[in-house]
Amino acid sequence: MTGQTRDRRAGRCRTSCTPAPYGRAARPASDQGPISRSGPRSDVAGPGLALTGGVITIEHISKRRGRTTILSDVGFGARPGRVTGFLGPNGAGKSSTLRILLGLDRAQQGTALIAGRPFAAWRRPLTVVGALLDEGGAHRSRTGRAHLRWVAASNGLARSRVDEVLDLVGLADAAGKRVGSYSLGMGRRLGLAAALLGDPAVLVLDEPVNGLDAGGIRWMREFLRRRAAEGATVLLSSHLMGELAETVDDVVVIDRGRIIADGTLREVTGAHPSLEDAYFALTSAGTRGPR
Repeated sequence: MTGQTRDRRAGRCRTSCTPAPYGRAARPASDQGPISRSGPRSDVAGPGLALTGGVITIEHISKRRGRTTILSDVGFGARPGRVTGFLGPNGAGKSSTLRILLGLDRAQQGTALIAGRPFAAWRRPLTVVGALLDEGGAHRSRTGRAHLRWVAASNGLARSRVDEVLDLVGLADAAGKRVGSYSLGMGRRLGLAAALLGDPAVLVLDEPVNGLDAGGIRWMREFLRRRAAEGATVLLSSHLMGELAETVDDVVVIDRGRIIADGTLREVTGAHPSLEDAYFALTSAGTRGPR
């Protein structure tokens, strides 16, 4: 692939891991020039954006905390119509990368763009990118429906969309219950419902199947595959290698703050029997105990 040489047996980058073949995200026709604070909205996205440049592009991201390097020249991309898995041991830099992408943290160097813009540049971000991170954002004393209505109102979305996403994620019967009574799996479904409120063309999901039972995991896999088939860009992290191998098209592996593999599922798996075997061969996770 352009800009790097790979070990085809394991997908390892032996030189620089640049975002090729993704390249810089093309700016959609509605995304020319600076953000206007008046006139017609140019940042209401939905699935149509996926067909005109709903690309995630991360280039040369570096971050330090004191003398500790968190990320070093991190670069990769995720494309419309594909599910990209983002893998790495605990502490490897996955969460830091996703937080920078979503405007929750800053890098000392590099860029992280969603459809050609930093997250903070979108006036109504929920219509562009839906995100589900590990931490919960709903107040425990609120009902699931009340939480989603609050999120919808903050982004100028129709209240009717709340019941649509509750039904979509299988929480319609629990919508009137307080979030504090939800199981871990129900909490993940509520987070996904919030991510889907704006019908975004891009999804960024951190451990989306955490707490789900077997049926819920299968539902999530089929939902993400269907979303990608409709043209969406899906970027997700997970520790469940077997499930991930059934879900993703592309794989990016990070270890100790550096991208060490970036390619299709087949390229990264290479001659190894499974994605899990390739992952442990590539990373330091196979040489240390649980963290």
